[in-house]
Amino acid sequence: MAARAYLPGMSYHYPIIARALDAIAERPDLSLEDAAAVAGLSPAHFQRVFSAWVGVSPKRFSQYLALDHARHLLAAQTTVLETSHAAGLSGGGRLHDLFLRWEAMSPGDYARAGEGLRIGWTRLPSPFGEAVVMATDRGICGIGFDDPDFDAFADLTRRWPRARYEQDMAIAPLAQAAFEGRQARLHLMGGPFQIKVWEALLSVPSGQVTTYSTIATRIGHPGAVRAVGTAIGRNPVSWLIPCHRALRKTGALGGYHWGLTRKRAMLAHESARRDAADVTEELSERL
Repeated sequence: MAARAYLPGMSYHYPIIARALDAIAERPDLSLEDAAAVAGLSPAHFQRVFSAWVGVSPKRFSQYLALDHARHLLAAQTTVLETSHAAGLSGGGRLHDLFLRWEAMSPGDYARAGEGLRIGWTRLPSPFGEAVVMATDRGICGIGFDDPDFDAFADLTRRWPRARYEQDMAIAPLAQAAFEGRQARLHLMGGPFQIKVWEALLSVPSGQVTTYSTIATRIGHPGAVRAVGTAIGRNPVSWLIPCHRALRKTGALGGYHWGLTRKRAMLAHESARRDAADVTEELSERL
């Protein structure tokens, strides 16, 4: 499916969409009229805004939010990490739905907490609200999301307190490419264990999910499920390193650093895009 350009209106729409997502998650049978009322829009306007944001109707989207859908994804992915790894989906190859090239910070550099490192940053609209994107000369090192009571810039800078931060609009094209599913470069800045966990997450294809325990087994530490969860929570590059694809064994979403509403939105967004791509491919094969 062709990538959708994410314009400023997309970011403006996210708070409206988020209110509707929470209401739909609580009541999957919510009518279009009631969902529109929660969003503060007329039914017709809400339908247009919602469909423009994700590409499917609110009713269809509600199916992707259901717990049963998460359980179905889990049931279908028992070997997704192993299959992805065997197919060569590792650093420098094709990772999930993006072309990513990545390199990791050395343990010594990480221990210096960013000392001597210049990190450019900018704020820009994204399909999941206002995003703060950070990058070194090697690639994107941070993506976070602002909320009314949460400052993503402050959260990210605490991870590398000795780095030098400079506002830099030149990294906006890198960020836009990342959200549009085009080629992106990553600079992974974490400890060795964290980077192993993040690499495993990069092997989970878009529209699929995995569990914390599966990741722990995949990286050779089957007993370290709690540590894996902590590493996932410390992922500084939201969306590109897809920690939103990690669920509990029950199919429950678990936690998410940038908010469960956003995690729910990301999973449903990917499922909708994957299904649309499958339909497009099937139609192409028939022609």
